[in-house]
Amino acid sequence: MNKLGPIIIIEDDKDDQEILAEIFKKLQYENKILFFHDGFKALDYLINATEQPFLILSDINMPMISGFELREKVYQNSDLRLKCIPYLFFTTATSQKALLEAYSMSIQGFFVKPSNFQELEKTMRKIVEYWRECVSPDAVY
Repeated sequence: MNKLGPIIIIEDDKDDQEILAEIFKKLQYENKILFFHDGFKALDYLINATEQPFLILSDINMPMISGFELREKVYQNSDLRLKCIPYLFFTTATSQKALLEAYSMSIQGFFVKPSNFQELEKTMRKIVEYWRECVSPDAVY
């Protein structure tokens, strides 16, 4: 895990992208924040990136390819799987079915987007700090 690598955010809602950009600016992490509005562009980046990402935050309900389908493609790619990039779902709504499907795919976290800025900021801080403390077999420091 490259703890200084970019944080990949796959989110098709432009307003949510802007709010998350503002939060990460406020949190002042060294990581670049890269936004993708669809999963295919994110997958292309992940496959071809020269720099290993720190973590992936993915919405579930997106056009063209769902977060579940994207997760499956990432997991099926042996090169990406060996990079041990934490893959987390970050979505507005959930169901028991969605949770079961996510965790059956070996997802590393499932978060419901808080409805206010302060709670969203706290959640992002907790996520990043947790993964900064976590160790993995391919650790890059």
